[in-house]
Amino acid sequence: MEGPTRVSALIHAATMVTAGVYVIIRSSSLLEFVPSILTVIAIVGGITAIVAALIGMVQTDIKKVIAFSTCSQLGYMVLACGLSLYDLGLYHLVTHAIFKALLFLSAGSIIHSLNNEQNLLRYGALIKYLRFTYSSLLIASLALSGIPFLSGYYSKDTILEMLSSNLSR
Repeated sequence: MEGPTRVSALIHAATMVTAGVYVIIRSSSLLEFVPSILTVIAIVGGITAIVAALIGMVQTDIKKVIAFSTCSQLGYMVLACGLSLYDLGLYHLVTHAIFKALLFLSAGSIIHSLNNEQNLLRYGALIKYLRFTYSSLLIASLALSGIPFLSGYYSKDTILEMLSSNLSR
């Protein structure tokens, strides 16, 4: 998606993530009557999480990396809903919104500081010049990774834990 990073953050938060997961959560009373649909939702969510993460790993544009990361996290939310864990899907939606907003704001700071350069391959030694941005980006990345005691750990790892307990049944 092209546009200023602030606009990208707003579009991702307001439409791409929130709307789809929210519709699934609001439809939960209907979805519970058809367990096969929940299985399909869980499978699609799991595949989305893996494929989007793999695609994001090979991107060189900082905004595309964050966008594919968002898509991967969306897969986790849909996976949670497919496991009938709607509250956990909503919880991950909220925690994701917080650390993703911090990621987009940090990316915007970097892009603006480097005269609209978005290619990750041209970045280097930014910690010397952008200490606060570096710290913000590091904290948001650790939360996204699911490091213990940060928000991503309590939402994403719980989804994976529930998935493994459902598979063992």
